[in-house]
This record gives sequence, C-alpha cells and structure tokens, in this order.
Amino acid sequence: MMRDLSDAELERYARHVIMEEIGEEGQARLLASSVLVVGAGGLGSPALLYLAAAGIGRIGVVDADAVDVTNLQRQILHSTEEIGVAKVASARDRLEALNPTIHIEAHRLRLGPDNAERVLAPYDLILDGSDNFTTRYLLNDTCLKLKKPLVSAALVRFEGQLATFKPWADPGVLPCYRCIYPAPPDPNLVPRCDTVGVLGPVAGVMGAMQAVEVIKELLGIGQSLAGRLLLYSALDATTRTIRVKADPHCPCCSQG
Repeated sequence: MMRDLSDAELERYARHVIMEEIGEEGQARLLASSVLVVGAGGLGSPALLYLAAAGIGRIGVVDADAVDVTNLQRQILHSTEEIGVAKVASARDRLEALNPTIHIEAHRLRLGPDNAERVLAPYDLILDGSDNFTTRYLLNDTCLKLKKPLVSAALVRFEGQLATFKPWADPGVLPCYRCIYPAPPDPNLVPRCDTVGVLGPVAGVMGAMQAVEVIKELLGIGQSLAGRLLLYSALDATTRTIRVKADPHCPCCSQG
C-alpha cells in the first residue's frame, strides 16, 4: 500500500499529481521506486536531471570517469568548475541540489562480469547511458537474468535511437538487445562521438526521452517501447518507430 504524500511533496510534484495518469498514487509509486543510470555523460545527464526532478526516490549513478572539458558541450549535469572531479560526485551534488528529498547513490566503478549483477540487483529498472557495445551487451544479459526492465539509447552526430527491453515479460515475442544486434560490429567501422562528433542537444533529446520511458515503465502507463525501436534524426526533424521481434535463435533470450 502506497503512503500518502506530505504537504511538501504535494507542492513539489503538483504538476504530476494533477495528471490523471499519475495522481497522488502514481507519484507515491515514483517516490518508492529505484533506478540505476549507467553513465553520467551525454545521455545520463538529462535523464538523471529529469528523474531526480520527477521524484524517483532512489537513484544510482554508475561511472568510472572524471569530468573533462570536452564533455561540457553536451553533458549538462557537470560544470567547468568540476573539471577533474569524478562524474558520479559531480552528478550527486547537482542532483541533491535539485531535489534534496531523494536519495542519490554514487558508484564510481566500471561495470564488468564480476560486479554487474551485484550493482544492478538492488534497483527496479536500469537506464543504459553507456557509450560502448561491451557495456550494452553486459547490461542486456544481466537485466535479462535479473528480470529488470532496461531502457537503452545511443547517439552519434545528428541521430539517436531508443528502445526498452524486457523479453522476460513476453518470451519469444519481445526482443532483447542481442536480438537486434547479435554481435558487436567491427570497432573500426562504428562511428564514435569522439571521432565523428555529436550535436549536443541530440544527447538532451534522447536522454530526456529515456527519462520519459523510465517513468512510463515504473507507472505502467502509455505504450511501452518494448518490441519497438525509435529512430530520431535531428537534421530531418523526424522520428520513426519500427517493430522489432524476438530472434528465435537468440543465444541470450530464446526459449530454446
């Protein structure tokens, strides 16, 4: 049973509470929820800000890096004064200043097979803001094992993509990440932000959309992106959503 909101919470989250899709009960559910954000960079920055502002009660931040001057063009969670500071520390300070009523947990580490399950297990949902295929596959496999919803995004230059993965919710129908990308591509053929660039606001668009999908999943409202892949093009000012199906031969999620 969800608790009643305090007067202070009713005031802070008033614009949520008046929405019939959320209301007091939904806001109380958000306050009782926990989300782990992997990566406090271009995607994680806007996602973390909006999740904290929305009142997600416990937010974990995973990142092993420190703030670099080249990050500041798109990673709006950090400031010039924090160059050289651990990103998780910078993130924690900014999020606590934005919403001191929630709990922020900083994990300065690099996820690997030896620690992923331990780090992910305490959270209700995982947001993937990583920038490499190794971490994306690791998160996919660990979330599948733990039956945690995974909201994943990627971006480069003027384009982004977004999907939610929870194959355990409808086995054989809903895909996992490996169903769409069975194997990592040749690193020499994959464009990276540090070699081909990225328009800063594209990170903001995709990270904010991740936050929307996280809240939808936690509240069970709207149409989930599970089973669909959203593609965004800033230059064309277009989005399109395509259906994606489970791979019956997927080594990760197939029933066989």
